[in-house]
Amino acid sequence: MMPSTVPLTQDVGNDYREALQTLSEGSVNRRFDPYLDIDWDSPELALDPKDPRWILSPEIDPLGATQWYRDQSVDRQIEIGKWRVANSIKVGAAFETILIRGMMQYIMKLPNGSPEFRYCLHEMTEECNHIQMFQELVNRIGVDVPGMRPAFKALSPFIGVAGGYAHVILFIGILGGEEPIDHFQKALIRDGANLPPMVLRTMEIHIAEEARHISFAGEFLKAHIAKMNPVTTQVCALAFPLAMRWLAGEIIAPPRSFAEKFDIPREVIKEAFWRSPQSRKILSGYFGDMRALADEIGLMNPVTRRLWNALGIGGDHARYRSEPDRRIRHAA
Repeated sequence: MMPSTVPLTQDVGNDYREALQTLSEGSVNRRFDPYLDIDWDSPELALDPKDPRWILSPEIDPLGATQWYRDQSVDRQIEIGKWRVANSIKVGAAFETILIRGMMQYIMKLPNGSPEFRYCLHEMTEECNHIQMFQELVNRIGVDVPGMRPAFKALSPFIGVAGGYAHVILFIGILGGEEPIDHFQKALIRDGANLPPMVLRTMEIHIAEEARHISFAGEFLKAHIAKMNPVTTQVCALAFPLAMRWLAGEIIAPPRSFAEKFDIPREVIKEAFWRSPQSRKILSGYFGDMRALADEIGLMNPVTRRLWNALGIGGDHARYRSEPDRRIRHAA
């Protein structure tokens, strides 16, 4: 039995209505435009193709943690790192298009006066800006990256549309895509801002606005799941970790063309995504906030907890939003 496709009507709780109002006001009063708030031609933001800051961090990037990568020359590490950063940005832009498709399908079924309608449109506007920002950055990095893996790219238009009719699953999927990206970017910035300045600036903007989007998805699930029957709730409880694990792989793991381009051995790719102890810690670390949310909204139980663990994304709950995973330390 799939989750109900009947949208939440005007009968929403005061807490949810107030949260939507706060988020909408934030989108009006604190927003960014990629062509106003980034001086793309500024000398301070200029990209250097030989900048050592392109080198992948062993504590943050699963490939950067492999011995194979660390054994490459500095120039080779920079070349690989630059490609990987550019491709992850391209993937992020593509994921935003799926979100917009699904959310647009959803809001067109909402009644007049729905507070969700207004905020969802604010979010989609911000996501369009993010797509522009990310593509501009990819263009300026100058690496011709493909973005998503081919199968997921082919399915993405249908995933977005289908999500508009199973809206709770859609928002679980939104979190499954947004959380790994958000966690990865925050970890990079915490790592001493060891990034080329143009990349750093785009990530700062994305993180600032993505905080609202992730907050909304969490509030949305709280409000909608509370109205579901036990069977439908259990379907969502099982879908939650499955979506997290699937989308983490699609977003973080590179396409096959990456290994072919840089002649990366198959066993190295397998080690990095996700067989080594370090890479498994990185994967699990993406979802501390989501484990806490699943527990809060009644989707974490003995059965689903075992599923989280079996998928390699179990672990401690975050004590607060965006708590760093201090367990992730690379053993040299």
